[in-house]
Amino acid sequence: MKKTALLLMLLSTSMAYADFDKGLACEKSKNYLCAVREFKVAADQGDVSAQFHLGAMYYNGLGVRQDYSEAIVWHRLAADQGRADAQFNLGVMYYKGRGVKQDYVEAIKWYRLAADQGFSLAQLTLGLIYARGQGVKKDNVEAVKWNRLAANQGNATAQLSLGAAYYNGRGVKQGYAEAITWFRLAAVQGNASAQYMLGMMYGKGGNVQRDYGEAIKWNRLAAAQGQADAQSNMGKIYSDGLGIRQDKKTAKKWYGKACDKGNQRGCDNYRTLNKAGY
Repeated sequence: MKKTALLLMLLSTSMAYADFDKGLACEKSKNYLCAVREFKVAADQGDVSAQFHLGAMYYNGLGVRQDYSEAIVWHRLAADQGRADAQFNLGVMYYKGRGVKQDYVEAIKWYRLAADQGFSLAQLTLGLIYARGQGVKKDNVEAVKWNRLAANQGNATAQLSLGAAYYNGRGVKQGYAEAITWFRLAAVQGNASAQYMLGMMYGKGGNVQRDYGEAIKWNRLAAAQGQADAQSNMGKIYSDGLGIRQDKKTAKKWYGKACDKGNQRGCDNYRTLNKAGY
């Protein structure tokens, strides 16, 4: 009897996996109606991955009418089985009040469950929550703790936040060398804000050795991504000839780009150069 029950259980599990795999194939080919159908069959058999994917389909309105309440149902089933990304998504829905009444405390509960499993987005989010004091008492030390865990996994936003914490001495002892280390890790991943911070620090000097070559490099990368402060910095670099040949026309171009993004310093300096005939 026990052997028969075990065989039936294994057969059921195998069938659920087969349905889930069919659902993935449908999802990959963007046949979302098919994906929902196959995920539902597997999810009803308790397949945690199918439950998570079905919840995501309802959340995003893929193959079904968008339904946050239904998304909650399926994400909760997967989250209760310990799936970290489902726990994180459930936290998001409580945080934003989608399908449920907004509840920061409940959101933090689910974020923490995911974060304790090493889910970097949950760790990053907890860092932001403690920094803002949403649903918890504001705690910069706790914010640094969670940001560091996410940053050590390579999360660029967490690396930026950790760099900012060291730069401002918020939750940690102020340390500019440590700030540069974390800003650089985020910057090489293409984070424009981190690139700007590096460019600003190297251009300003004082807390670090001034290096116009590094300032130009990082400001240019951030400016190319549309970071307005970096674009304004590029304007100043060309206007004053800082580590580069002075070029007022190019400076005016960069100031104009910054102005178009709402940077008033860029607007003011563009006006000055424009009046001067450049």
